[in-house]
Amino acid sequence: MSNEIPNRRQFLAVGGIGAAAVAGGSLFQVGQVTADEQNEATSRDDESYWFGYALNTGTIRGQNLDLVEEIETTAEAGYEGIEPWTGKIHRYVESGGSLRDIRKRCEDLGLKVCSAIGFASWIVEDDERRAKGVEQLKRDMDALAQMGGTHIAAPPAGANRPGATLDLDHAAERYRAILELGREIGVIPQLETWGSSANLSRGSEALYVAAKCGDPDACVLLDAYHMYKGGTPPTVLKLLGREAVHCFHMNDYPADPPRETIRDADRIWPGDGIAPLTEILTCLANNHCRVMLSLELFNAEYWKMPALEAAKIGLAKTKAAVAAAGLA
Repeated sequence: MSNEIPNRRQFLAVGGIGAAAVAGGSLFQVGQVTADEQNEATSRDDESYWFGYALNTGTIRGQNLDLVEEIETTAEAGYEGIEPWTGKIHRYVESGGSLRDIRKRCEDLGLKVCSAIGFASWIVEDDERRAKGVEQLKRDMDALAQMGGTHIAAPPAGANRPGATLDLDHAAERYRAILELGREIGVIPQLETWGSSANLSRGSEALYVAAKCGDPDACVLLDAYHMYKGGTPPTVLKLLGREAVHCFHMNDYPADPPRETIRDADRIWPGDGIAPLTEILTCLANNHCRVMLSLELFNAEYWKMPALEAAKIGLAKTKAAVAAAGLA
């Protein structure tokens, strides 16, 4: 089998994500392995899969907590991880806060900073805007590393509006560049899809870019809502190997409004809607993934309740979804 990475035309010609199987490497679980390779893999693995539970702080954004309060609320609710927003991190520093202190606080609480959410325009076609976006991402990753974070979302910010153009081969080059930058800092950018985006709205596009970039740290950040909004079927997850996914955004959505008009604000607790969460979680488990399930909602109704109450409900709902899939 050739190790050559397909170009976009070849990839799309054979049916989208299916062509990614020729990419090889740790991104996909395809092809045959020898008995020795299988035995080595088995000996390395303590468990076939593992799910951890994290809170994306967007879920309690409407309660207007500061960074320290978000951390303490997340830990008190019982989560293992937290996914803060970079804007909140920078405001904490600008007000005189120490990220070293934040790191120690998280460690003392047994809380892993598993990811972070930022909106740097690292992927856009315009050279000047992209350079500024990469500098912003570097600043975000540096702050995250100081507080003990290991991964950061890398969405198609700036290339998401209607009419925005983006060549996926160029996107792969840019993704490889920020992965290299991230290694210097100690933070891995996760290629994130946005279902309503003009670009990188589908899992097939993210898999193509991640495979094409040819970097061993390439990985994707998918989301139940965005998979639905962008038309990504759960079966796409069958193509992900363990090293290709570290965090998954958990949420649910109702049947109404329909997919064409549903918005981020319509997300609901896991298990309360029509999302195929059992199929999603089963795909991840079958691929032996070790994933932080990070609850990400933007529901104004949930913002009306105390942050701790919302966080606890969200954790209980997420664990119930895992249990319903027979994976607890």
